[in-house]
Order: sequence, then structure tokens, then C-alpha cells
Amino acid sequence: MQPPVEPVYVVHISDTHVGPDRSYARFGRTSWPCARQVVDLINHLPQRPDVVIHTGDVVSDPDPAAYRLARETFAGLAVPIYYAVGNHDRSADIVRFLPMGPYEPLGADPDLLTYAFEIKGNRFLILDGRAPDHLDPHGLLSEEQLAVVRREAAAEGPPLAVFIHFPVWPLNSTWFDEHMLIVNGRSLHEALLPARPRLRGVFHGHVHMPMQTVRDGIVYSSVASTFANFAGWPDVPEPVLIDEPPGYCFLHFLSGQTLIHYHTFPRPDGAA
Repeated sequence: MQPPVEPVYVVHISDTHVGPDRSYARFGRTSWPCARQVVDLINHLPQRPDVVIHTGDVVSDPDPAAYRLARETFAGLAVPIYYAVGNHDRSADIVRFLPMGPYEPLGADPDLLTYAFEIKGNRFLILDGRAPDHLDPHGLLSEEQLAVVRREAAAEGPPLAVFIHFPVWPLNSTWFDEHMLIVNGRSLHEALLPARPRLRGVFHGHVHMPMQTVRDGIVYSSVASTFANFAGWPDVPEPVLIDEPPGYCFLHFLSGQTLIHYHTFPRPDGAA
């Protein structure tokens, strides 16, 4: 893996579940004050990030009012933001409502938001794992997207980071494993294996908790929701909301090394 010219710093957020107005609540928690809070936190970090990547469920329902509120909120960021499509999102709505930095569309299907961009010698691949409604909340990657991954994940190339909403591997939790995984996650993993020496990791949301899985030397890393988080214990048959603070990850892409720092923040007033 050829080292980048300089470090790249990424803030990874997910599962903001913004509603159509600022008072919207889900799981008994008001989501918008937390989204507003994380924007302010990112803008005042001791180390300015190069980019923010949101791995989906930007909104709770594909409602134009919710996307407009999300756009207004994330417009406050002092750095560019990119989005992956969550199971609560629609790719067309993200393209329509949410500005992003420059990127290279990948694939011919207009209903899939699959793209790449580069920062300081690092390549970022964003995949659209939203499945047909009858499989929700599972994820699914189309054959076209898997072909994109195979092209992007050649043995030679720049450092590569992959972002998607859904977890790839079983997480030893009954609810997650029966309902939340990418149906063809093994195919994604196999497509990524040639790039293993230069792969920063695969970063996802959806599970509303931070966890890491390592398979064949590839790190799969999730991030907490910015407003409501779940327990992931074995043999739990349904999602269990826990009283954990909201959070985000700060990723350090260094020469030959990736660091994943998990941060929490106090739940703001009005986000009970």
C-alpha cells in the first residue's frame, strides 16, 4: 500500500433518523437536537476532519420535510459531508435534497447511489445496500455493485475505505443476525479480499451501537447512532434500547495504519 502524502481524518456518523420537524421522536427519543449537537461538536473538534461520512438512515421516513430539515442541519458543517443510503432512506431523495462534495458515480442503475471520491491519496467507496422492501431491514448488494467492488478492490491501488449502511457478518446477536445483515455479505467480503493490504476497513451503521468484526484481516467497524442505541447481546430476540449516550467515530487514516476512536456526547436538552 502506497502511503498517502499526509494523514486523512474522517468523522463517521450514522442513524440520525431526522423527522419532519424538530420535535419528532423515535424510540421515545427526540432525534433532531442530537443531529444539531453533533454538527456543532464536529465543527469544534481539536483536529479538523477532512470529511464527514454519514452511513445512512439520515431520516426516519422518506418525507421531503425530513430531508429538508436534515439538509438545513448538516449545511452547518464546516467540512464536506457524504451519505450512504440506509433502509429508511431513498437514493433519489439523498441526491435531490442533500448536497455532497464532488464524487464519481459508479454503475449504470439510476436507483442506486454507488460512488467514489478521493482525498489526499485515499479512495472512498460508498455502496448502496438498500434491499427491496420485502427484505427490509436486511441489506442486499446488486450484481452490478459487486462488479464495481471487484474493479475497485484490485490488489494494486491507493488506500481504500468502504462505507455502507448494513453490517456484513453475523454479530452473535439473535435480532441483528436474523434481520439486519447484508443478505449476500459473503460475496462482498470475497470481492474485497484482493485489496486487503490496502483496505482501511469497511464502515457501517444500522445496528445503533459501536462494534468491530475482523474477518480474514479485514476490519468491519460500526458506529453508534447519534440519538438512540441498542444492546447487541447474544440470544436477544428483539432490539433493546439502552441508556447509552449518542456517539460518533473519528477515523485516522495514517501511513500504513488506521485508528478508530469512538466518542460519545451528552444528550442535549430537548432530546429525552
